[in-house]
Amino acid sequence: MATSPTRLSKQARREQLLDTALEIVREQGADGLTLVTLAEAAGVSRPIAYDHFGTRAGLLLALYRRLEERHRAAVTAALEGAEPGAGAIARVMSAAYFACATDMPEFTAVSAALKGNPEAEALQHEMLDGYTEVMAAALAPHSTLPAEALQLRCIGVLGAAEAIAVEMNRGRTTAPDAVTALADLIVGSLATDR
Repeated sequence: MATSPTRLSKQARREQLLDTALEIVREQGADGLTLVTLAEAAGVSRPIAYDHFGTRAGLLLALYRRLEERHRAAVTAALEGAEPGAGAIARVMSAAYFACATDMPEFTAVSAALKGNPEAEALQHEMLDGYTEVMAAALAPHSTLPAEALQLRCIGVLGAAEAIAVEMNRGRTTAPDAVTALADLIVGSLATDR
């Protein structure tokens, strides 16, 4: 008599599906990820995949949120162990940022697949705001800039970080050079001289 597989809780099944979705994106790119390919790869029925995510866009949004939350959690954890001082904090933030860019190359593919989606745009703004707050809070003790100015500079630095990560993932720079460049930009952004 065949035994049926262990039933997972709804949350555990969702995590399993997101893990499988990441594997698909890693192996086939975001274009290879659909609810049908997800269901097949995860060994579940199509209705289960649809029940969890509704649409392909819903799946991509859930995956994007998961990757961003992991990224922000890694940076936050790294900051907890950082030595005091703007340079040390900038270096820790930069190293954590690029470690995530290396460890989660799917992030760029998922983000690109969501281009033009209004829900994705709102989510990206929400995530950028959260990440900016983490960054600004870590740097505020080392800056005399008004809070609004510091946040705006953090947003600019994050744009630069994304561009440097693309160069690193293309093999056009090394992780140590990327970390140094971003750390220098962070420290430089704290200056108030014009």
